[in-house]
Amino acid sequence: MATGVREIVLLTLGWEDLPKSVSVHGAPPEQRMREPVPGVLLRCDGGWLLLDTGFNSALINDPVLRRRFHGKPGFGAILPGPGEPLEEALGRAGIDMDDIHAVGLSHLHLDHAGGLKHFAGRVPVHVQGAELEYGLSNHPEPEQHGIFRIDFDDPRIDWRTATGDVEIAPGVTAVLTAGHTPGHQSFVVDLDESVGGGGFVFAFDAADLTENIEHELPVGGVIGVDPAETVEPIRRLKRIAAERGYRLIPGHDPVVWPALTNELADRFAVTHSHVHGSHVHA
Repeated sequence: MATGVREIVLLTLGWEDLPKSVSVHGAPPEQRMREPVPGVLLRCDGGWLLLDTGFNSALINDPVLRRRFHGKPGFGAILPGPGEPLEEALGRAGIDMDDIHAVGLSHLHLDHAGGLKHFAGRVPVHVQGAELEYGLSNHPEPEQHGIFRIDFDDPRIDWRTATGDVEIAPGVTAVLTAGHTPGHQSFVVDLDESVGGGGFVFAFDAADLTENIEHELPVGGVIGVDPAETVEPIRRLKRIAAERGYRLIPGHDPVVWPALTNELADRFAVTHSHVHGSHVHA
């Protein structure tokens, strides 16, 4: 029985054009970033676990919906192609949507929960209870903060809520890193010894950029807290990574993400060729 993850595939599900101050509190207002929208596929016992789902393309492609949901001045959502971003990314990776056996959400922001429509009524979706409670609350604040109820208010979704840290699959632990949102979670990934061991800590939006991590700079986008309070989750992730000897990966870094995407594709090339297009069983 494998005790860890046997393959990692990184997905780029689009890009966002936005002020750097969203990622780094206090950055000069004229500085802008083009940041990748991340998705992480982990091959675990039973099949693939997907961490985060990208945009809801319907809210971008429909002019009326785009004005409502993507009309905030200074922010631009960029899709990678004409079709569904998640379907296209999985196709490039040679993985079927039906091979995904569970989803883990870092949080409910538009660029992370928008693809949940593909999984309603199909697979379990892991989220922090505080995040879901906030997202489904009956007031307009979540939408003003980029959390769109239309993305996830579906009675068919099989929610698996947690309160704090929890193992959601063999070798995958969700770690509560609230601040960016009320129930944001990052993920610690332990690789199986059969693929060389080691692992990664995926910060997602607890730390967007390398400088958030290296210089312990607070993130700029927060809900209900002072930005300074986002430094402690960064320090906690750094401690976890240091204790395990793992690399801590920022969530939206435009240099780190494509480089690691290529590195992991090379590392797991042989592994992936053996399971390409097949279902994996424990």
